[in-house]
Amino acid sequence: MSQTSIPTTTSVVESSLIPAHISQVWHLIKLQHFDVFWSALKSSEMGQKQTSPGADIIRWTFKDGTVQDIKQEEHSSIGHFITFSIITSQPALTYTSSLSTIRLYEVTSGPHAGGTFIQWTGNFSSDADAGVIADAKFKRREALADLEKAAVGKGVGKTT
Repeated sequence: MSQTSIPTTTSVVESSLIPAHISQVWHLIKLQHFDVFWSALKSSEMGQKQTSPGADIIRWTFKDGTVQDIKQEEHSSIGHFITFSIITSQPALTYTSSLSTIRLYEVTSGPHAGGTFIQWTGNFSSDADAGVIADAKFKRREALADLEKAAVGKGVGKTT
């Protein structure tokens, strides 16, 4: 009997409402400093600029031993978003590519005014399976929870 894969969406969207001003949260959204808040990371540091002139490459080393080189594709301090892709991974990924965007919005009215709505999307190549999507979903939820703790001063990750 041959094993068939289960069709699945190749994107994930996770979001959170953080009770901190957008400037406090945006200050933490620097790929080379994700280890300041994300408890899954052992280190996050600037790597070599190896893809094209001006391309920022950041090396993420996870506590489980995974090492990924992340390329910042786009950054906007005005629009409060960053977009990045994984360009290498050890161990190797089981899919061809992914592109992620983290976008912040200031909450301007209602009971959460003064807070920050944050959305972390991921779009994966068509060879990503349901396990990849589920893993991405839970990692984003964990990172957003860690980000909230750091933004409101409860601290996680390491101090710089």
